[in-house]
Amino acid sequence: MSESIVRFSEIYLATEPYVKAVGQVRIGASGIGWKAAEGETEALKGISMPGLTIESGVLALQHDSLRRIQWQRVARGYGLRIYTKSGFLHKLDGFTADDFDTLRDTIKRLFHGLTLEARDISLKGWNWGKTDFVGTNMTFKVDNRPMFDLPMGQVSNTNLATKNEVSVEFQAPKAKSLKRKAGAVDELVEIRFYVPGTTTTGPNSKGDNADNDDVVSVDGEKNGDDNDAEEEVSAASAFHDTIKERADLGQVSGDSIVQFPEVLCLTPRGRYHIDMFSHFMRLRGKTYDYKISYENIQRLFLVSKPDELHMMFLVGLNPPIRQGQTRYPYLVLQFVRDEEMAVDLNLQVDEAAKRFEGRLRSHYDEPLYRIVASVFKGVTDKRLIEGGSFRGYHGSQGIKASLKASEGTLYPLDKGFLFAPKPPLYIPHSDIASIVFSRVGASSSNKMRTFDLKFNMHGSQDYQFVSINREEHASLEDYMTQHGIKMLSELNETTSVSYKGMDLDSDNGGGMRNAVPAGLGGDSQDESSEDEDFVAESESDVPEEFDENYESSGVDEE
Repeated sequence: MSESIVRFSEIYLATEPYVKAVGQVRIGASGIGWKAAEGETEALKGISMPGLTIESGVLALQHDSLRRIQWQRVARGYGLRIYTKSGFLHKLDGFTADDFDTLRDTIKRLFHGLTLEARDISLKGWNWGKTDFVGTNMTFKVDNRPMFDLPMGQVSNTNLATKNEVSVEFQAPKAKSLKRKAGAVDELVEIRFYVPGTTTTGPNSKGDNADNDDVVSVDGEKNGDDNDAEEEVSAASAFHDTIKERADLGQVSGDSIVQFPEVLCLTPRGRYHIDMFSHFMRLRGKTYDYKISYENIQRLFLVSKPDELHMMFLVGLNPPIRQGQTRYPYLVLQFVRDEEMAVDLNLQVDEAAKRFEGRLRSHYDEPLYRIVASVFKGVTDKRLIEGGSFRGYHGSQGIKASLKASEGTLYPLDKGFLFAPKPPLYIPHSDIASIVFSRVGASSSNKMRTFDLKFNMHGSQDYQFVSINREEHASLEDYMTQHGIKMLSELNETTSVSYKGMDLDSDNGGGMRNAVPAGLGGDSQDESSEDEDFVAESESDVPEEFDENYESSGVDEE
């Protein structure tokens, strides 16, 4: 029996991107096997695929599960593309050109009904062609020859960017062996397809019961029997729907641990259905769908809005989700504080979900925001950061402020500051060099109702929060004193200006016009002369209305 086994050494498992695991391939009557070389199993941690055992580093593909085997040119010489009947595609790279005859004869002899197909790659470099979907794989073809493949299992989001343009976004690599010690690697994060025209679709043109052997092309037509009831839709819409279906292949709503319907999301804006699975969560909206791995969730925050009627739950993401060129590093969900719900969790959905049994309960009956926060905390195993001991003048967890032109709430937490809802921002205490209070010491004749806070950071961008109610000054000062944060007044900064001769007793409100910054030569009137180039402007000119370059003071007018 051992004489019928054919071996090939120095072969790479190339199914998962960025995985560099080398081993030996064995082909026998029972199927095709790959075993990682000594010390190579570490590179497999963090990935999962049918037939792969991480502990032993063995990939076993049984003979009766094989549907198609192809030979093609790859970056590491030549490779095998092995399609299974379940629709999954395995890749083995590192063969030489001389191995083709041996592989062809071995497959023909051992696997009845299978042949080794030579796959000729298009090298024209054209960007116009046709796409075919086979199982969970999409192939872009030029002149009916494949140019590149996109595994649908790597798709994290797809949407109709325009009427005829479909955007496809990809997940970050799952392999834990990718540490990027020598710097970040280049990754394909998005690709867009221009799909003009219309096509016809029918009830049986695609669906969950479609056979994996069927091929769906970009024009929405399917190789099979025509259906009488057809509907004309845009080709881009049919292409978009096909990607969504193939990317979700094998994942149906019944497989989820729990579902939260119609959750209001402030960032990105809209209402989304949240489906929690064993290894990832899915956000399903009217326009955008997102597939987010739990490994990408870095922080969890739960805070109360100043109105005391709503709660905000923030989910920090790295890498962030994207809508076109806009990145969203945080999900900001809003809940009504008094909304309660009874929820049952399906912790027996699969073996992977059983690891949550110690961190999640099978039944919840409490406010919805608390259920969502508890479930996220359990599936991600991350600490939930809630509002700290700080209380503002009116007893709220946060204070109203504006970051640039965006109004929001600034929350002083136990170990940092959080600004929400848009743009969400978290500033740890360790990153703050000092905080400057601006416009606090105004005179009684020119007393302002608000002040500003400037965060001087250690080696990064500074932040300035404006339009903070003057009544919050005392509570903020006490908070910073308790946490040992260095405070400065506006006049203590190195760039401060010292005013001399300030006439504060003037009744006509013009005292500030007499203030002259020190060192600017305000007293040397003898050396002054008339500016011949000066042209007086009319007092009726309103710069903020007619000048497009006018910049306001940053204080929102009410």
